[in-house]
Amino acid sequence: MAVKVLYIEDDKEIGRFVEDHLESKGYEVVWLRSGEGAAALHEGCDLVILDVMLPGLDGYSVGQRLKTARPSIPILMLSARTSIDDKLQGLRFADDYLTKPFHPDELVARIDALLRRNGTHSAESIAVKHLSVYEKENRVVNRDTNEEISLSGKQFHIFMYLLRRTGQILTKEQIYEAVWGESYIAGDKSLMVHIHYLREKVERDPANPQIIETVRGIGYRVRL
Repeated sequence: MAVKVLYIEDDKEIGRFVEDHLESKGYEVVWLRSGEGAAALHEGCDLVILDVMLPGLDGYSVGQRLKTARPSIPILMLSARTSIDDKLQGLRFADDYLTKPFHPDELVARIDALLRRNGTHSAESIAVKHLSVYEKENRVVNRDTNEEISLSGKQFHIFMYLLRRTGQILTKEQIYEAVWGESYIAGDKSLMVHIHYLREKVERDPANPQIIETVRGIGYRVRL
């Protein structure tokens, strides 16, 4: 079941941009242009994203009322106000505070962090040797150390492309064109470099990889 986000933002351009981005990441979004109606809708939602500057009641007032009614719901404040006083006012009740302008991927990362902290995210994972891979959360955990492995967007995309085709030998051209979205140029070393750094992070012994196997003269495959 998709995570349901209550998003309160009166700016139509920002609101549509955020709504489209979150929906592209698999979230269900309920978008309100003011705080009116929030009290009736928050019970069915997993998280609230709340702008400060709203018509009628401001975001601080709306957020405080929601938190009083349902203390467990995570609230993420969005605001162009950057002063420490504004942030402190928001963080008296909110769980996080993100200033505008922001990168949409940072917004998603903060949402995911709040949901993990709140126990909302599904624990479904793919087990690969000593790793647990959480595709929906874009994260990989080393079970040997219980630490999260930090992968770049490209590294995670490459890893998931291989994982979804476990045991299948994939050519460099196939992987490159799927991940980069453009035609592979013979001699391009980009994929090889990314695979090298990916192995440095996910393999127990990168010099003797047991997960991402090189098939000489062809490409790569993942072995579970």
